[in-house]
Amino acid sequence: MQRKWFQYWFNSPYYHILYSQRNDEEAEFLIDNLSAYLKPAAHSRILDIACGRGRHAIYLNKKGYDVTGIDLSEQSIKYAQQFEQKHLHFFVHDMRKLSFINYFDLSLNLFTSFGYFDTEKDHVNALKAFRKGLKEDGTLVIDYFNTGKIIRNLTSQETKTVEGIEFHLHKFVSEGKIIKHINFEHRAKQFAFEERVQAFTLEDFERMFHKSGLQISAKFGDYSLGPYDQQQSDRLILVCKKA
Repeated sequence: MQRKWFQYWFNSPYYHILYSQRNDEEAEFLIDNLSAYLKPAAHSRILDIACGRGRHAIYLNKKGYDVTGIDLSEQSIKYAQQFEQKHLHFFVHDMRKLSFINYFDLSLNLFTSFGYFDTEKDHVNALKAFRKGLKEDGTLVIDYFNTGKIIRNLTSQETKTVEGIEFHLHKFVSEGKIIKHINFEHRAKQFAFEERVQAFTLEDFERMFHKSGLQISAKFGDYSLGPYDQQQSDRLILVCKKA
C-alpha cells in the first residue's frame, strides 16, 4: 500500500523543527478549560488520538488521569514513550483501526489532527472507531480549525526560518482540501513535503457524526471555550456523545 503524505511528513525530523515553537501554554490552557467544563472523575481513562509527541497527554496525566496516547508516527511515539509511567502509555496506531471497546471515559482529538484521509468513508470509519472505544456515557472532543476563517485569511506564500533552515510554504485550496507545500534546502539537499487537510465545516461534521452514531452536545469557537461563530472563531471545538 502506498504511503500517504502524513506517514512521510509526521515521521520527518523537519516536521518537528518547523513546528518547534508550538505553544505548550496554549495546549495546557485548552486542557484546563476542557477539564473544568467536562469535570472528568479522578482516574478517568482518557485517550489522546493523534497525540504527536504527547504534550496534551503528558499534561492530562499530571492532572491525575489514566491516559493513553496513540499516533501513526513511529518517531513521535518513540519520543513520547520516554515519559511513560504507570498511568501514561503511548502506542503507534492508526486512528481508523482502534481496537478499544467501551473503554474510555473521554477521547480527545486536538489541534486539527483529523481530516487527513482522502475519502469521507475513511473519516467516518475513524469516527466509528472513536465511538466504539468510548464507554456508554463517554465523551469525544474534536478540536479543528475553523475552515471558513482559515480560507478567508490564507496567506498563499510564506517563508519561515527555524534552526537555520528556510522553509518556503505555499498554501492553497483545491478539491475541498487546504493544502500546504513545504519546500526547503538542508545540507545541500532539496526537500519537498505537503500537508493536505479536508476543509470540513460544521455541516460536514454533523453529517459524518450522524453516519457514525455520534451527536454534538456542545460546540465552542476558541480555547477559552467561547461561543462558536462561523465568521470570527479561530477553532471549531465539538463535544460529542454516543447517539
